[in-house]
Amino acid sequence: MTNETTPGQRPEPAIRVAGVEKAFGELAVLRGVDLEVAPGSIVALLGSNGAGKTTLIRILATLLKADAGTASVQGHDVVTQADRVRQSFSLTGQFAAVDEILTGRENLVLVGRLRHLPDPGRIADALLARFSLTEAGNRCAGTYSGGMRRRLDIAMSLIGDPPVIFLDEPTTGLDPQARIEVWQAVRDLAAGGTTVLLTTQYLDEAEELADRIAILHRGRIIVEGTLADLKQLLPPARVEYVEKQPTLEEIFLALVGDTTGAEN
Repeated sequence: MTNETTPGQRPEPAIRVAGVEKAFGELAVLRGVDLEVAPGSIVALLGSNGAGKTTLIRILATLLKADAGTASVQGHDVVTQADRVRQSFSLTGQFAAVDEILTGRENLVLVGRLRHLPDPGRIADALLARFSLTEAGNRCAGTYSGGMRRRLDIAMSLIGDPPVIFLDEPTTGLDPQARIEVWQAVRDLAAGGTTVLLTTQYLDEAEELADRIAILHRGRIIVEGTLADLKQLLPPARVEYVEKQPTLEEIFLALVGDTTGAEN
C-alpha cells in the first residue's frame, strides 16, 4: 500500500491513527486516539505534560505496542509491517542525540555509513549547507549552541530522505533565538515535501508552524483542525482598543539582534 493517487483523488494520509489505546497498569494514557496527517503537511499534537503525546509517537515509531486500535505510516501498519514503517520515518526526540566529541560533519557521515548510503561525505556536506552549518562543520558538536545542536540533530534525521519525520518536543530547553532557528528548519522540511508530526506543549509553537493542530487531552484528541477552525469554536471576539505591549521574546530579539541561522 502506498500514497500514490490518481488525478482528483484525495491522497492517502501519510500517518493514520484509529482508535489507539494504551495503558500502563491502571493508568490509561491513550483512550481511543484518531488522527490523520496529510502528506507534506505539519501537524502539531498539542497537549500538557502527561497528555500522551510521546506515547503516541512511540507507538507510531514501533517502539511501543498499542493495546487496541490501528496505526500506519506511509500506508504500512506499525505492527504487521514494522520494518517498512521504520524505513519510512525518522524520529527526533526531546533532546539532541548528537555525539559531542565528533564534529558536526562526522556526526552526519557516521549516520550515512550506518544507513549504508553511498558517498556519505557528499550527503553530509549538502545537509550542513541546508541547515547553515557549513562553517561549523569541522568543529566538535560539543561547542555548538543549543539551536545549532538541534539543527544538526534534525539534519541527521533526514539522512536517507525519510518521507515522514516525528519531532517530539523539538524546542524543549532552547532559548528564544534557538527556537526561531529550529522553527525555520521545520518550515523548510515541509516546504521540501516532508510530512512532519510535531508534539509540543507550547501554544505559540503550534500556532507558528502547524497547518493543522490536534489537541490531546486526557488520552483523547478533543479537537483537530486549522487554527482558523479552532478559533471559530470560541465566541466572536470583542473589539477593544488597547495599547499593545511588546512580549519579552520581542524585547530579547530586538536587543540582541535577529541572527537567525548565524553560527556561534
